[in-house]
Formats: sequence, structure tokens, C-alpha cells
Amino acid sequence: MEKISNVTVFILRGLSQNPKVEEVCLVVFSFFYSAILLGNLLIILTVSMGNVLKSPMYFFLKYLSFVDICYSSVTAPKMIINLLVKSKTISYMGCMLQLFGVHFFGPTEVFILVVMAYDRYVAICKPLHYMTIMDQDRCQKMLLGAWLGGFLHSIIELALMLQLPFCGPNVINHYFCDVHPMLKLACTDTYVFGVVDTATSGTVALGTFIILIISYTLILMSLRKQSAEGRRKALSTCGSHITVVIMFFGPCTFMYMRPNTTFAEDKMVALFYTIIAPMLNPLIYTLRNAEVKNAMKKLWCRKVFWEANDK
Repeated sequence: MEKISNVTVFILRGLSQNPKVEEVCLVVFSFFYSAILLGNLLIILTVSMGNVLKSPMYFFLKYLSFVDICYSSVTAPKMIINLLVKSKTISYMGCMLQLFGVHFFGPTEVFILVVMAYDRYVAICKPLHYMTIMDQDRCQKMLLGAWLGGFLHSIIELALMLQLPFCGPNVINHYFCDVHPMLKLACTDTYVFGVVDTATSGTVALGTFIILIISYTLILMSLRKQSAEGRRKALSTCGSHITVVIMFFGPCTFMYMRPNTTFAEDKMVALFYTIIAPMLNPLIYTLRNAEVKNAMKKLWCRKVFWEANDK
């Protein structure tokens, strides 16, 4: 297939074409994005500066927060800017970079969630060997594996899209550049491309979801042998993970575990894993975790104490 592309600029339709709705969305999503930055930065600072949060679980939580910031920053700033302007355009190169970012940080977050589930499995099912199994070297290798997995997936998706010719319509019915809405604009048969996208994204979504289900099933089965206090603490920690997993994987499965089709609800569903989940993750992990809350209080008190001494 010879690639002949005339399109150099795409137009993003965004969430709505109603000016009144856009004004509401501007306020709401500006607040959401600010909350994403502040909440996740607070977790990163708390884990990095808090002396008590040194276990592997918090090591991965810090990088999950970092990925949440990066992931939302790929789409949210452009969406907010487009709510302010009439010309909602994005260059061809900018669109491809945005697609690369979405499919890099999204799967990376998925893989980190899998690693965190494994960490909880070892901590609860093999507590005596936990620090031996989850030593610093292994944690760093698993984190590197998560980054490499996300990078490999994004390279496949980007290579797929760079082969497509765009020579006609240039209006993307979405608020960011993604595979399914862009396949609709290609001036060639995209059936094979759609199958490859479903196979790659579907494998990441379904494969990791199955691994997570197995991990949490084994964890819940092992809790029967523990004391009531042990069960309460384990369920509190695992409850946070399970909430995040459901909130992230549910919408992702709806979007990518299907043939090359688009629905009117796609934009609303995509908001859950690009904006809502990154915003709620800090709340979920702090409100249900006494150690993180105590570390935040100590960090804040230390900051106030230093400022008082400086004066």
C-alpha cells in the first residue's frame, strides 16, 4: 500500500459543540486536572520524603502517581485549551505524539497495577519471605519491565498509524487522538489495522485483567487462615487496589476489547481512565491507608515547623 497523505492538520471535535456546555466543561476539567497534579505530587513527595514509607508497595505507588500525572497530561491540557478556542486543531505530528503518549503511559499504568497486585500477593500469602522476594533489585526490574512493556505497545500502535494515508476528512470525533476514531478517517481499508489494534490492546487489557483476578482470588483465599485483625488490614489495602483496577480496567476493556467500531459514549468512557481515575487514585490510596495519612501529617507538620523556625 502506497501511503499518500494530504492531511497535515486534524480537528478535534471535543466533548461538546455547545458553547454553554464547553464553559461548564472548562471549569470542571480545569479543576480535575489541578486535582490530578496536586494529589499525585503530594503522594510522590510523601513517599519520597517520608521515612516510614519504604516498603515496595509505596515504591510502586510513587511511580503509579508519576504515571498518572504523565498520562493525564497527554490529553487534559489540550482538551482544556480547545475549550477556550474556536479552532480546535492539532497537527499531524502532534496527533501522532499524543497517540504515542496515550498508548505508552496507559499500558505502563496497567503493568504497574499488575506489579502492585503481585506485591500484595507476596506480602499476604508469603509474609515471611516478603522482603527477600521483593528486594530493591527485583522491584526496580519489575518497574523497568512495566516501562518497557508500555513502550513496546506504544511503538506498535504508532507504527500502525504511521502507515495509514489520510487524504480526505480530518475531523476526529474525540477530544484526543486515538486509534479507533482515526481509523475512520483513513482513506484505505482499515480492517487489518483494526484487527491488529484489537489484538494488541485487547491482549494487554484482557491478559493483565486475568492476572489481576487470579492474584486477588489467591489473596482472598489465603485470608481465611489469618486473624481478624490481619484480614481487616489486608482487605483495607487490597480494597484500594481493587477499586483502582475496576475503575481503570472497566472503561479500558469497553474501549479496546472490541472490533474497529466507535460509539457516541466513547468520549465519556475515555474520561474515566484519562481523567477520573488519575484524579481519584490519590484519594483512594490515602483515605484507605492510615500509614500514608500519618506520613502526610508528619510531612506537613515538619514543613510548618521549618517555616516557623525560618521566621
